[in-house]
Amino acid sequence: MLLAKKIPGLGKYEVSRGVVATPAGPSNYHLIALLHYDDVTAIQRAFASAEGQAAVAEVQNFATGGVDFLMFDARPA
Repeated sequence: MLLAKKIPGLGKYEVSRGVVATPAGPSNYHLIALLHYDDVTAIQRAFASAEGQAAVAEVQNFATGGVDFLMFDARPA
């Protein structure tokens, strides 16, 4: 996860702590990392970079059960 902090354009970086649950109980997820960027275009540029590609490759070394990458634009609530 330290490689993710080196990806260009990264604003804020958050990682879940403890169990990842749903309202109905346990989930299939072990960990959630939120990487904040200005917009989806910035995310695409970041993950096209050498640092972004290295971070994606590294995930496969510890996420042996698979991984989901989700990207979205957020708006203030």
